[in-house]
Amino acid sequence: YIYLNQEDKEKVIAQLQQVFGIYSFSVVYKVKTEIDALCQAALSILEKEDRSLTFKIDTKRSYKDFDMQSHDINVAVASYLFHHTEHPISVDVHQPQLKIHIEIRKGDSYVFSETIKGAGGYPVGIGGKALLMLSGGIDSPVAGYLTLKRGVAIECIHYASPPYTSERAREKVLSLVKALCPYAQGEIIVHIVPFTDLQLAIYEHCEESYAITIMRRMMYRIAQEVAKRRDCLVISNGESIGQVASQTLHSMQVINEVISLPVIRPVACLDKLEIIDIAKKIHTYDLSIQPYEDCCTIFTPKQPVTKPRSDKAKFFEDQFDYVSMIEDCLNRLETLTISLNQADNEDLF
Repeated sequence: YIYLNQEDKEKVIAQLQQVFGIYSFSVVYKVKTEIDALCQAALSILEKEDRSLTFKIDTKRSYKDFDMQSHDINVAVASYLFHHTEHPISVDVHQPQLKIHIEIRKGDSYVFSETIKGAGGYPVGIGGKALLMLSGGIDSPVAGYLTLKRGVAIECIHYASPPYTSERAREKVLSLVKALCPYAQGEIIVHIVPFTDLQLAIYEHCEESYAITIMRRMMYRIAQEVAKRRDCLVISNGESIGQVASQTLHSMQVINEVISLPVIRPVACLDKLEIIDIAKKIHTYDLSIQPYEDCCTIFTPKQPVTKPRSDKAKFFEDQFDYVSMIEDCLNRLETLTISLNQADNEDLF
């Protein structure tokens, strides 16, 4: 129960619709469990509606000691409405345009006309925590949203390759994190990995067609270590089957084999248009399409392998000391806390 205390109900409704775990809710009049009070509340609702609407009174009586049956309450309230409105009104018990609900409880009862759909899902945090691999693209913020919807809290990890990726690309990613904050109880921690040296080493020592495969394997290794340090039970990302070369099933298998932590892919079986629809709904789409590239798009090879082999990937990795480079990335990790209360372009960046 939330008491509005004269606050703008529309603002409260908008925020409640972003809280996972709430299937539906209603704005109600709370009145004494007395027939006169119920009638007055029903009249207040009717007076705010188009008088030409047909209506129905629907009563549920969980307090069985009330001295009127549900049907009797329906008749009494409807009769009161007929006698206390200036314009003619009509009842339609089968397909009413306005349904006024009455819930009879002990002490106080509730009168309302609308059931508002909530975000659904599970309350954030009851399913543990995931580390979201967040790029600047469309898919990974949607994956974060869907992860949160299943009751799994998130922290984010982002791989930056300055000067090849710009400061605007960083700002874009942090803006995406902030856009997810309303669904994550208002605050998200993001880890920014300085990935430039490791990425350049990959392109220096590996066959170009395998560069993305090796790069993703390095990202997974780093993500697993950060996840363990931050008590994350899984890694989450925006991979969608077959969308790009590194997201074929063959690629996923070879990339995934370097870690033991489970990986969840909430958008794996969605079409791009389905992902875009969700991105627009959660207000990340316009941010994602800003023309500031991340490290994956800047270093994309011309002909990336779609069916990589584990032995070849291991061969290329053996050509340089990636273990110490990963350790260096972890030592220079930047961790930020992004919240809804921060001002844009000031506290974030």
